[in-house]
Amino acid sequence: MSSLESFISYLSLEKNYSAHTVKAYQRDIEEFTSFCEVEYDVSKIDAIDYSIIRSWIVSLVNASISNRTINRKVASLKAFYRFLQRIEKIVSNPLAKHKALKTSKKIEVPFSELEMENVLQQIVFEDDFEGRRDKLMIELLYTTGIRRAELINLKQTDIDLSRNTILVLGKRNKERIVPLLPSTKELFYGYFDERNNLEKIFDEPFIFLSKAGVKIYETLVYRVINKYLSEVSSKVKKSPHILRHTFATHLLNKGADLNSVKELLGHSSLASTQVYTHNSIAELKKVHLAAHPRSKK
Repeated sequence: MSSLESFISYLSLEKNYSAHTVKAYQRDIEEFTSFCEVEYDVSKIDAIDYSIIRSWIVSLVNASISNRTINRKVASLKAFYRFLQRIEKIVSNPLAKHKALKTSKKIEVPFSELEMENVLQQIVFEDDFEGRRDKLMIELLYTTGIRRAELINLKQTDIDLSRNTILVLGKRNKERIVPLLPSTKELFYGYFDERNNLEKIFDEPFIFLSKAGVKIYETLVYRVINKYLSEVSSKVKKSPHILRHTFATHLLNKGADLNSVKELLGHSSLASTQVYTHNSIAELKKVHLAAHPRSKK
């Protein structure tokens, strides 16, 4: 087994990374390996020096690849070298002292409460399997803040409608229980009525299926979100992740405790949750300005 194969196995089996994340690591490292072979006639990257890595980074910059993407690719390579150190294939990590390229702060604009109200109350969804499924998917993403991958992998055994909860399997197989709103619960009943009438079901354990009876996939979820939100919003980015961002922002705007939002989102640290407070601070400023006696002076 090659060093890369061992690393990929380590990410999958020990780190419990998702298949999507593992593929991204593999793609980045294979891209660097190809660069070394073409530019330096080096087929093994186990023991190269930083000068070659720096040359690769320069080539990525010259190709107009964003600093954010370059940093992600370098992070993949750095993790690979850390692994090689761990299994004693190399003595030192050539990227140990590397400093990430500067990036502009990424601000994701959440949907407004009115936009979400419009998509769930004003749009007429078809009264069939796909219509009920699509509305439930949007409502569930918005009212629970779960990730797209978590939605896709929800199983029938994960939902407890008697207790109004779902069991979510998050990153690195970390489980959390998320409450359901009464409106979401009702949509589940309507969807299951349609789901039970499908002609064939191939992926029975999973809640969300395509019309063909197979488990839904990432691009399908994205298309659904983009389709319906485009009817009520002019925002450029309309994705499942923006619904997660919207969930967190709306909770914080209404006074939810940051730690509680952290638990609902399945974050391991508060630092991850605090990125969602940007818009909440803006909302607090508006309230403060409108309500404080000194603002009238």
